[in-house]
Amino acid sequence: MPKHGGTEVFRITGARQGLAEDVRGRQRRYVISMTVRTLSVIAATVLWNVERHIAFVALGLGLLLPYIAVVIANAGRERAPSLPSTFVPTPVRPELDASNLNKSSDQS
Repeated sequence: MPKHGGTEVFRITGARQGLAEDVRGRQRRYVISMTVRTLSVIAATVLWNVERHIAFVALGLGLLLPYIAVVIANAGRERAPSLPSTFVPTPVRPELDASNLNKSSDQS
């Protein structure tokens, strides 16, 4: 590794995704959840006279999904613990022991 004059070196691979990309992803998850909710409510109304057990399940899903969608959409921008450190410490060179220096100079 080349010397950088004692400056600190940072890794970009540990950086979080951008705010705009994060918001876009959360909006996408919310829209998908709300689409599934709408489809389940429509299925509940269509199946009400045909198969009432499946209609109840679809209606329950339609009632629970808004809460789940909001929780999923608001969960974001937390730092994941598995990300590597963004700081690369400067390697420390081991010091020579004084007794080893005296032995090597005596042999010369």
